[in-house]
Amino acid sequence: MQFLKSRQGSVATSLVFLGVGIAGIGLLVFLLIGPPGLLAKSESPAFCASCHVMEDQYTAWNHAGAHRRIRCVDCHLPNGGPIGHYLWKSIDGMKDVLFFHSGQVPERIILSEHGAKVVQTNCLRCHEETVSRMDTTRQCWNCHRQLQHRLTGTL
Repeated sequence: MQFLKSRQGSVATSLVFLGVGIAGIGLLVFLLIGPPGLLAKSESPAFCASCHVMEDQYTAWNHAGAHRRIRCVDCHLPNGGPIGHYLWKSIDGMKDVLFFHSGQVPERIILSEHGAKVVQTNCLRCHEETVSRMDTTRQCWNCHRQLQHRLTGTL
């Protein structure tokens, strides 16, 4: 009889742990994906501009001719697949939050080394046909300086 009671207790404990585990996974998925539309909203240029330190970049992007038809994430996040895209979105997003709330936002926002590689890769991906016969070892914005946010509209 004692054996049966201990077995029932371990089954009940296992069910509780299973329930907590499923609830935890469900909560994790919800937090990763968010409420409907939150993920899509967080990829919009308006979301990026909602942080006042990005207002100048948003204004420049909005006046950048053909590029104003694409989103910030199309240039500034890896677009080789969803895993890399969302991994770097979370890393860059948390970095931005930490800089902003710690008051450590630089006076002049510049592209990091990793960011430069991502932007270059995305330039070449979007303009693949145009650059197929060009030397692509130089950074695109060395020649196309007017595409840099702070220089948009200058010749």
